[in-house]
Amino acid sequence: MPVKQSLKSKIQRIQKAIRTEGIHGWLLYDFRGSNPFATSVMEIPSHMHCTRRMFYYIPARGTPKKLVHNIEKYNLDHLPGTRQIYVGWKSLEEELAKLLNKANTIAMEYSPRNAIPYVSIVDAGMVELVKKQKVKIVSSANLVQRFEAVWTPKQYRENKKVARYCLDTMHNAFAYIGKQVKARRKVTEYDVQQYIVKELKKRNYVFSHPPNCSVNANAANPHYEPTQKINSPIKKGDFVLIDLWAKKDEKDGVYSDITWTGYVGDSVPEKYTEIFTIVREARDEALAYVEDAMKNKRTIRGCDVDDVARKVIEKNGYGKYFIHRTGHSIGREMHDNGAHLDNLETRDLREIIPGTSFTIEPGIYLPGKFGIRSEIDVFVDKNRKVTITAGPAQTEVLPILTM
Repeated sequence: MPVKQSLKSKIQRIQKAIRTEGIHGWLLYDFRGSNPFATSVMEIPSHMHCTRRMFYYIPARGTPKKLVHNIEKYNLDHLPGTRQIYVGWKSLEEELAKLLNKANTIAMEYSPRNAIPYVSIVDAGMVELVKKQKVKIVSSANLVQRFEAVWTPKQYRENKKVARYCLDTMHNAFAYIGKQVKARRKVTEYDVQQYIVKELKKRNYVFSHPPNCSVNANAANPHYEPTQKINSPIKKGDFVLIDLWAKKDEKDGVYSDITWTGYVGDSVPEKYTEIFTIVREARDEALAYVEDAMKNKRTIRGCDVDDVARKVIEKNGYGKYFIHRTGHSIGREMHDNGAHLDNLETRDLREIIPGTSFTIEPGIYLPGKFGIRSEIDVFVDKNRKVTITAGPAQTEVLPILTM
């Protein structure tokens, strides 16, 4: 089977990235679809029958090597490199030793102490088997994001349209609440959710699960979701949080994901304004930190950005009420494969790299009362310019009855 030029070029880019990481190679391993990163990087066709362990070793320099079972020996023929075949478990170990001959340090989908669970996919037994070959295994986390989380120029252009429509839909949803309340018509969280769903479907946008509208104490639950059976009414004097996300319904469509808050009244009470101001400061400090680092070509990690936002909330006395990471990678999946802004739930040591997008969404959640989160989407282009894709960012809690 002839190897496509695009794949040859891709492997060359991967080898350059491996050299940048200062390691000997990247060992991609999969068993029955257990490693989606490996199958994606290797571009395994969805129809291919893959029932045996397979390996693809990409060295920093030189020719890649494939290791496949005899009954599926043609499965990696679309990739450049030499082929080795095994039949039994003994021959697998023998051939794996040959595959990794002269390698010292290699990357796999592994994370020490499960620090970055999103990429910690290779099972412990396989890690043991590879280490038996006297090689050191390091995490492929940064390699994965270079080839799984970086957007194309087309993705960015299309996402700008999606982000704009999502922001318009957000404003329209708050206006819908105001209209219903002023007309003294019943409106619930579920009604607002379904209004948003209908608006997004007008553009044939899709989403992993329906958007969220949370009222009062429900907003203190970051992953609350109204349903037809479980929801709360929205009345004058209520606090409302709306979180919506969507992407274009196509193979390479990438998500927009934003959160805004409002108050069903003509003016916003001080207790909401006070908390929003702290959250906004945390959001903006984190954004400024990213902008400064990119402008001055300074390396920063996801955990570093989380620290910046968290310190703002902690200094204002609400640290224990900020109960989730500051942000997540965005791409073809809403929570994608790039660096997350996290030094709480996990310690994400991945670098923030050009070509990737992520949310900045600090929050303060007061149980039994209300929760406030302000979420923006950020994109860092190849020239390190930082853009809010769904801008402008919210600057104050919306007085819904004035809309």
